Amino acid sequence: MSITKSPAPSAAPLPAAPPARGRRSARRAGPPAALLLLLAVLAASLAIGARRYSLGEVWHGLLDPDAPAYTVVRRTRLPRTLLGLLAGTALGLAGGVMQALTRNPLADPGLLGINAGAAAAVVTAITFLGIGSVSGYVWFAFAGAGAVAVLVWAVGGGRAATPERLALAGAAVNAALFAYVYAVELLDTASLDRMRFWTVGSLATARLPTIAGIAPFVAAGVLLTAALARPLNALALGDDAARGLGARPAWTRAGALVAVTLLCGAATAACGPIVFVGLMVPHLVRALTGPDLRRLLPYCAVLAPVTLLAADVLGRVLGRPAEIQVGIVTAVAGGPVFLAVVRRA
Repeated sequence: MSITKSPAPSAAPLPAAPPARGRRSARRAGPPAALLLLLAVLAASLAIGARRYSLGEVWHGLLDPDAPAYTVVRRTRLPRTLLGLLAGTALGLAGGVMQALTRNPLADPGLLGINAGAAAAVVTAITFLGIGSVSGYVWFAFAGAGAVAVLVWAVGGGRAATPERLALAGAAVNAALFAYVYAVELLDTASLDRMRFWTVGSLATARLPTIAGIAPFVAAGVLLTAALARPLNALALGDDAARGLGARPAWTRAGALVAVTLLCGAATAACGPIVFVGLMVPHLVRALTGPDLRRLLPYCAVLAPVTLLAADVLGRVLGRPAEIQVGIVTAVAGGPVFLAVVRRA
């Protein structure tokens, strides 16, 4: 009687295998699906606008100077698409790093005042220096973003900075700089008229020289972000645990602040402050990849430009024959979607 047939113990674990295989196959299919989605959105950005072109017309418009679509596709939509690709990648990575740096899943690149620094520099250049072109004040915006990053780092404690002190310092600097921006705009209506096209966030002013100017900064930010993925993972466990794993918390936070400045500063300088992309995309991707930044950041780099370019195409379709600026579309569409996700979570 001591030896009996007992199939239950061997049979019980069997149903767990297919879900594990399903999760592994879904993870393997994730990167190709994300890249295919990006290619589809890039093609849509080149083909759809005030006038719709077929993919064949887009191809000839890119390669043949005598093609009817050459002027629109090559000189207008191609720079716009490239800028959306760069800016989307920068905002997605900056948002992912910001949320890891502050240990706050609802943080965005504007939390440290970088957008406010860029806006303050632009309004200063327009009002007091008479600069009115995008190519003229893009460097002022980038310099303002960098200066504010240094200021926040110093106010937050420098090497002794903590996530809480950095967030508080960023909020204080952000409020002060936007108060300055609003005061200058109210005192100078001409400055207000020129600033309002930049502050809504737009890809319509994309030019190849501007793209070439910000591309090295975005590339440097991407490389620095990739190098910081493992130390930031360790930092999420706390400073003591991070030191035990060989990370250096002070240098990791300083490097993360530099990466966010390079990425968010470049995107904001070229496009203006675009909201919700850097906040929403990393938060949604985390549900797919988990908190590991080595998997989360590559997805952000692909899906954030998908989101930004899709919003830009939607703005062109809804506002035809004119357009709705992409910053307005991301704010109107992203807000309710993000609130629904937060409520569900």
